[in-house]
Amino acid sequence: MTHVFLIILALVIALGVAGYFSARAKAYALAGESLSRLNSRPAHHASFAAIAAVAPALLLMAAWMVASPLIIGAEIRTGFPESVKEQPAAAQNLVYNTVVSVAYGLRQLPEEARARVDEDAGALRAVLAERGIPLAAAPRPFVLTSAERLNALSALSNAAMAAAVLALALVSLGLAYRSVRPAFAARRRVEQTVLAALLLASTIAILTTVGIVLSMLTETLRFFSAVPPADFFFGTVWDPRFAAAGEAGSSGQFGLIPLLAGTLYISLVAMAVAVPVGLYAAIYMSEYAGQRLRSLTKPLLEVLAGIPTIVYGFFALVTVGPLLRDISAELNGLFTGSYRNFIEAQSVLTAGVVMGIMLIPFVSSLSDDIISQVPDSLRKGSLALGATRSETIKRVVLPAALPGVVGALLLTASRAIGETMIVVLAAGVAAQLQLNPLEPMTTVTVKIVNQLTGDLQFDTPQTLVAFALGLTLFVITLCLNVYALYIVRKYREQYE
Repeated sequence: MTHVFLIILALVIALGVAGYFSARAKAYALAGESLSRLNSRPAHHASFAAIAAVAPALLLMAAWMVASPLIIGAEIRTGFPESVKEQPAAAQNLVYNTVVSVAYGLRQLPEEARARVDEDAGALRAVLAERGIPLAAAPRPFVLTSAERLNALSALSNAAMAAAVLALALVSLGLAYRSVRPAFAARRRVEQTVLAALLLASTIAILTTVGIVLSMLTETLRFFSAVPPADFFFGTVWDPRFAAAGEAGSSGQFGLIPLLAGTLYISLVAMAVAVPVGLYAAIYMSEYAGQRLRSLTKPLLEVLAGIPTIVYGFFALVTVGPLLRDISAELNGLFTGSYRNFIEAQSVLTAGVVMGIMLIPFVSSLSDDIISQVPDSLRKGSLALGATRSETIKRVVLPAALPGVVGALLLTASRAIGETMIVVLAAGVAAQLQLNPLEPMTTVTVKIVNQLTGDLQFDTPQTLVAFALGLTLFVITLCLNVYALYIVRKYREQYE
């Protein structure tokens, strides 16, 4: 399927390139020595022909590739024995997946081995094992028959798709080439096509967001049908265990407050580390550093943003946590004579410090770009009135850049709220409600991962609570974004 797709794609693009140059040559020929005879420039005619050749064909190919497996799969399932059709949907899906794997293995076998696969399935099993698809036993006869039928239908579908796509591309190209005339408004057609593409991209983005929200909302409502919303939003105990068999009681306690407190607490510590360092670094790079030093230090700071969060987590677990623990023991011994540790290796402070280090490039890079966009006329006017450089930065530059800086800080806060790996390794998974930053806590994202790990049954509160947590986190992030928009608009009106 992949090879067929690439071949068809290459042919369609070749037709688009050919249409571009042929329509461009025709437009120049019609214009003669004066391009003013044409309603649109030759480049617009050429672009229209290329779009006409490529866009409808690619849309047809995308629709075909989505619909074909569904239709073929339904047709293959009709050939299953009655004993398989009577099984639950999950068991039928497992059988169909086995058919797909066997069909893939048959396509990889040589022709002579394919002919005797009924007598000896060892070659087929060896091919599948090489590609990470082991079969526990020889496939049943109806599986082999269904796999061969699947390959035949797939080959027929690929051939039909190639013919239909190429035919559509040729027809569209021919019609577009015929439309190249002096009075044809090719520019308007190209702009309408680009506008439609932009509208489609925006619609996909919006529908994706709506789909995510609706999927979470549906499962959240299922969760709230088993657990009262008041117990979830105002509960102070997180203990999602099921009652033992024959034991009366609920299926655990799903209090959100400990998780929400841990999320906000760790994020607050991280922002307390990242905001001063990142903001001061941005001010220095944009207002004090020379061009050579700026070109060197800014990429070095941004390297921190490219480090995987799991590396930060190991750094917190192996280095920062033990370091803070040893420092606490030394300070305790210095003042009291007892070298007992007051801080765990996994704690809010450890996670917050390391997460703050991770967030420094977000604050510094975004704030640097925003501060650099403040007009030089404001700086020069302030200096001309006798203000020092520091006074200019404090009273002129930062207030003018405040809307963008606030937006950058709230974006960074959203990034901190959604962090998972650093919290797992540096703060632990203990869902407890306390104010001591030297004790472990956990966050909403960590518990989402925990609840969706292992053997899943999406009909129990223990699993469905992950969707309620995800929806809550989405609402918190949305409120942050709305507040950032309010702040930006308020101060933008003040300083513009």
